[in-house]
Amino acid sequence: MAQYIVSARKYRPDSFGTLIGQDNIALTLKNSILRGQLAHAYLFCGPRGVGKTTTARIFAKMINCSNPSEDMEPCGTCESCLSFAEGRSYCIHELDAASNNGVEDIKALMDQVRVPPQVGRYSVYIIDEVHMLSQQAFNAFLKTLEEPPAHAIFILATTEKHKILPTILSRCQTYDFNRITVENIVRNLRMVASSESVTIDDESLHVIAHKADGAMRDALTIFDQTVAFCGTDVKYQDVLRNLNVLDYEYSFSLVDAFLKGDYPSALLTFDEILTKGFNALHFVAALSSHLRDLIVSKSGGLEALLELPESLKMKYKEQADRCQLSFLYDALGVTTQCESGYRASVNPRLHIEFALMRLSFLQAKPAVQPTVAVQPTVAVQPSVAPQPAPQPAPAPKPAPAPTSAPTPAPAEQPSPGPAPVSEQAPAVQAQPQPAVQPTPAVQPAPAVQPQPAAQPAVQPQPAVQPSPVSEPAPEQPRERRTRAARAVTTVSVKSMMDDAAKPVEEVVATNDAITADAVHAKWPELAKCYQDKPRLFSMLSTTKLKVIGDADAMVVTFRVENEAQKDWVVSKLLHDLEGRFRRIMGSPNITLGVDVTPDDAPQQRIYMPSDKAKVLMADNAEVNALVTDLKLEIK
Repeated sequence: MAQYIVSARKYRPDSFGTLIGQDNIALTLKNSILRGQLAHAYLFCGPRGVGKTTTARIFAKMINCSNPSEDMEPCGTCESCLSFAEGRSYCIHELDAASNNGVEDIKALMDQVRVPPQVGRYSVYIIDEVHMLSQQAFNAFLKTLEEPPAHAIFILATTEKHKILPTILSRCQTYDFNRITVENIVRNLRMVASSESVTIDDESLHVIAHKADGAMRDALTIFDQTVAFCGTDVKYQDVLRNLNVLDYEYSFSLVDAFLKGDYPSALLTFDEILTKGFNALHFVAALSSHLRDLIVSKSGGLEALLELPESLKMKYKEQADRCQLSFLYDALGVTTQCESGYRASVNPRLHIEFALMRLSFLQAKPAVQPTVAVQPTVAVQPSVAPQPAPQPAPAPKPAPAPTSAPTPAPAEQPSPGPAPVSEQAPAVQAQPQPAVQPTPAVQPAPAVQPQPAAQPAVQPQPAVQPSPVSEPAPEQPRERRTRAARAVTTVSVKSMMDDAAKPVEEVVATNDAITADAVHAKWPELAKCYQDKPRLFSMLSTTKLKVIGDADAMVVTFRVENEAQKDWVVSKLLHDLEGRFRRIMGSPNITLGVDVTPDDAPQQRIYMPSDKAKVLMADNAEVNALVTDLKLEIK
């Protein structure tokens, strides 16, 4: 029996052409070899199982190959390629930094670097999981990594780039490896299955590819596990049972139940999923992913975002056509909210079941909203309905015509009292609509009254009086009483304004002539008003006044020390000062202004002692005589 080799090792790429999902990196490395622009240090970083170490081996084999092909692929027949394939090459060295992460290990590597290669041109040192090196090992490795021998090339591989020192990163060419797409994984798995004579459908391959999460090595490992469980004839249900993956059918049935509002079926489906041992949080995540795929299927031009086989794409398209886009958006919001609050929930199962019930009632919401939306429109209609009712008010317009025949008016007198009042109320309501014609709006109301036609011409004047309307308040509509109250308020306000204006006119009329001398004489009284504020009192008492104009229009300007005081007085105090001074002077024709005292000629400041002595001698004759008598020198 031949020795079994797992697919991840058996089908490991041995050339740039067989490298999966890293075409840009392969092309860059091949061009650097072709042009002879090889760096002394490379850093390959990315998630697990995407080909970092494999690419490093292919690159190391290629730069030592003596007969490369035209597309820069190793020949596989030269001594260097054969020795590498048989594992006896002395030009390519691999070091596991996870187990050799000390300073002594790095020192041994540095001693080995000095030895030139026996076969080939370069000694390639592949350090895997380089982020596991200690701080001291990194520091010991820095100098060698920066200036290695001409024959040495370092290739560092890691899954955690952020743990590497910046000083190491700056000395390496960095290549970021991407996750392998589901399509590339499925294509490679299909090739492996055909090589191994395994029958498997596309749905099963897509399940394996999604389970691998972008890692080709994980996909090959899962494939071997599936073949070991199912044999050479692999079925879709067997793959789901073996990998413990939730079937797509559960998500499709749940969305159908949501569309029907059948929450009991949704709860029973969830219970069945839990009975089979699936994680509840994974179930919610799968439902969110299903809703996302439905949204993508419903939006045209986004088919490339679906990493699914064609059969499932058609099924998603069919269900998406039966769903409203707003429903899918709301449903996705419910599931994501359920995911975020799952771990904080005291009862996780109830938390998910409540989310399923909310999803079942989403489709019923639009049916409830129109009924609520119609009610306000119906409620508004009664309020609008009275507006057409007063429109018959123009009907009394022919009333001026029956002035010659007063018999219809007495005919209306025997009718109950409230009837004419109700007829007058619509006439009053109709007044706001013809705002341009106030007089016709007043005329219809007196026309309906039983008095003769000669009286309505006089009635518009008493119509303003509120007293006759306010007396029979219990019998009159509320609108007429309100309008009457507003009329009374308007009249009283006007009268108060007239009364308030009279004293001002009397003060102006009785004022005597104001002169500049009177202003200077009365100004100290204004300063005394601010005795409780010493600084303000001092400023007003010592300021200089400038009076311009006569008694009809006089401007009194006082001075302050600087611009800051001027701004403060103008913004905070000038209005109060002006009011007080007008009352003191008994004249409203006085206006106060503020100005800044002009600076005098700048005085020369004396700093030196000799200058101070000279000034002292100039100001005091005795000092000058003393200096002269004693023959003192001023320096």
